[in-house]
Amino acid sequence: MALQTRVKLAKLDAPKLHGLDRDTLIRIYRTMYLSRRLDDREIQLKRQNKIFFQISGAGHEAVTAAMGLLLRPGTDWLYSYYRDRALCLMLGVTPLDMLLQAVGAKEDPSSGGRQMPSHWGLPHLNIVNKSSCTGTQFVQAVGAAEATLYYGDHPKALAQAKKAPLGQHVRHEPDEIVYVSAGDGATSEGEFWESLNAACAKKLPLLYLIEDNGYAISVPVEVQTAGGSISKLTRGFPGLHIAECDGTDPLESYAICKTAVQYCRERRGPALVHAHVTRPYSHSLSDDEKLYKTPEEREDEAHRDPISKFSLFLVREGILDQKEIEALEAEVDQEVRNAADEALAAEEPTIDSIRVNIYSPDIDPTSSAFEALPQLHGAPKTMVEMVAATLSDEMARDDRITVFGEDVADASREESLKQVKGKGGVFKATSGLQRKYGHDRVFNTPLAEAAIVGRAIGMATRGLKPIAEIQFFDYIWPAMMQIRDELCVMRWRSNGVFKCPAILRVPIGGYLTGGAIYHSQSGESIFTHCPGLRVVMPSTALDVAGLLRTAIRSDDPVMFLEHKHLYRQPYNRSEYPGPDYTVPFGKARMVTEGTEVSIITYGALVHRAEVAAAQLLREGISVEIIDLRSLSPYDWEAIAKTVRKTHRAIVAYEDMLSWGYGSEIAARIADELFEELDAPVKRVAAMDTFCAYQPKLEDVILPQTSHITAAVKQLLDY
Repeated sequence: MALQTRVKLAKLDAPKLHGLDRDTLIRIYRTMYLSRRLDDREIQLKRQNKIFFQISGAGHEAVTAAMGLLLRPGTDWLYSYYRDRALCLMLGVTPLDMLLQAVGAKEDPSSGGRQMPSHWGLPHLNIVNKSSCTGTQFVQAVGAAEATLYYGDHPKALAQAKKAPLGQHVRHEPDEIVYVSAGDGATSEGEFWESLNAACAKKLPLLYLIEDNGYAISVPVEVQTAGGSISKLTRGFPGLHIAECDGTDPLESYAICKTAVQYCRERRGPALVHAHVTRPYSHSLSDDEKLYKTPEEREDEAHRDPISKFSLFLVREGILDQKEIEALEAEVDQEVRNAADEALAAEEPTIDSIRVNIYSPDIDPTSSAFEALPQLHGAPKTMVEMVAATLSDEMARDDRITVFGEDVADASREESLKQVKGKGGVFKATSGLQRKYGHDRVFNTPLAEAAIVGRAIGMATRGLKPIAEIQFFDYIWPAMMQIRDELCVMRWRSNGVFKCPAILRVPIGGYLTGGAIYHSQSGESIFTHCPGLRVVMPSTALDVAGLLRTAIRSDDPVMFLEHKHLYRQPYNRSEYPGPDYTVPFGKARMVTEGTEVSIITYGALVHRAEVAAAQLLREGISVEIIDLRSLSPYDWEAIAKTVRKTHRAIVAYEDMLSWGYGSEIAARIADELFEELDAPVKRVAAMDTFCAYQPKLEDVILPQTSHITAAVKQLLDY
């Protein structure tokens, strides 16, 4: 019978089956059925309170299984979303792998029990760890696709990436592509459109699969998407291959996806497949679709169920008879039962594991390894000049480094460099780098902060060392989701098998005489509140060189805050300290020694504290000043030492008084050093309002030298 079936397929049905043989067709069905049964088993376990969450891929199995046949595990890179269960199974993720995540087991290979089920992340298959956020994966996939092209042109960078921590997961093949998927609802996110803009502009080998099941939780597609069709909305993007398919039909899906995959492999640009699927189950077990879907609608979806449709097709075509279908399904059911039993018996994570992999276990930027003496030479440089000089040296040393953001290049049109001086950033911090290292290493991006950070995450995940600039701190907020939910948590949520040690350079602060509301903001406390993210803020040119180099050579994401007011001040200049000068994170700098009052500060307040200390010294008052320079981690030992010495403490910071960074320092001093204090801890900070354009108003709003001297005298009079 089998021989007759093969003959029939070869002679009669090859065109209909798009060249797929009998074994492959059975494999497709087995994968689809296995995916559905895993969903059903998880639902059962959730109702028994043996797992804690469930979200299914039901109705999406056909197109994702078909896509899994076309992608190459361990070669192509995947940013899959939580309904891609059949895709992951086809690529090699096992039922046990999935159920270990569902029970939150220690041996869960995707997260070690840290993430919800269906949040895939397996480095040996190049499946990049996924968060619960909708749409953030799009711009990260752009960065990953940029890394694909970059490694092709920079083999030295690839070799360096393989020697770095987690380098065993760095891979590159000449015809690899990057896959990213999402539901139709996620295409409403700005990152989707930002990613398409970048992908088409750079002709990236990026394949989008939009799995449109008609709903974003309870919101129907016609409300979610203008005109009800994302493929129609995207047709204006140049070079974007667009195709639609019935995503409940694995054969049609295979044919459509095969063309799209080939388009990307041939480096013709990005492709988008819009697959129409169903969602026969609720969005998750926290949702009830009966509340918003009519019985008629649910009945119609049942008729389009890909499992029943394809099993019927296999029987009608003589590929399997009913008994063979039943035998296959019984085998799968037993496999799922066995995997569930093993997962339920698995060991739970230990309590002390919660602190593991917040930061790199391989490189400690707070260690003595980063203590170095400066080899000063040359003319004194300002802070902004020191940024460019340090970046230049590090780029010469490390081919993995790319520098990008708004206006950072000398000129996007390289041919213009023969006639123009070049920009190199609005503050000239990256001036000359493009001329020296080329447009593929230093380049401008569209004005899209979420995409800038997301692209950096994608590159860093692939082993590159991106240094992205957010032009003004005031405009960082569109990237907040990428920073808080992606950048700083990647290592922890993947249990240490993925990382993204990107550097974000961010000009910050006021005292600009006209900076006003939207060019003077502080707010560093918001980012020091993000575990996994290092935050530093130098106040001198010498510390810029040392801390920026440490940031680049560390293995964690770093937010490098550069105070705009300090960029060109003469009082903080320094000769260049040499190409290997580093400063450890978490080590404060003693600015001036004193005996009566301690001022703990950083950023632009350091110099104001110095001026205040000089004035007070003429009155016979001795003040000690500590420049934290590293905000997360910060040097608690230095703070405790100075408080124990003077017994009076002022914390001075530029952010607003309430809820600002200095409030935490003040609270900890009061909490842990109360018996050392001869007076309450005093804070000097900005008013709880916004920074005004009028200079006289700015002077009142932001903390000044006079505020510091007054605070010192108040403490001494206590």
